[in-house]
Amino acid sequence: MATHDPDLRKELHATLQTRKELGPEYEAELLESFLEKLEEGVDRRVRRQLAEQQVQVARGVLPPRRTGQGREFWERFGFAAFSLVLAIPMSTVAVVHTGLPGLLVTWAGLVGVNAVQGAGGWRPLRPRTGRRDGAAD
Repeated sequence: MATHDPDLRKELHATLQTRKELGPEYEAELLESFLEKLEEGVDRRVRRQLAEQQVQVARGVLPPRRTGQGREFWERFGFAAFSLVLAIPMSTVAVVHTGLPGLLVTWAGLVGVNAVQGAGGWRPLRPRTGRRDGAAD
């Protein structure tokens, strides 16, 4: 069930009444004004929820959130799926041109690339953390 903001409801009602009084020629401006107020309300709610979560984390009620953990899984999953899709034409080309040895080399390469990706990626390709002192990431 959605939570209704009485102030937003009043604002919408006022916007509709103003539109009736002024006519359709001011509709775009009225809608833009209402949408700005709606966006401000959403921003306020999001900031309030984030602040509440931070307080709960500080009190130990919620565990700290690990950023990027879910995204990392989907990046690895997408990489593996994409490499399997590419494996089909690569295997076909390898078998047609070189036979079984080409197929084995192709699959060894695919397994190697996926193993490196699964282990965290090749270090030179990972984004830098911003440290310039030469210390390890």
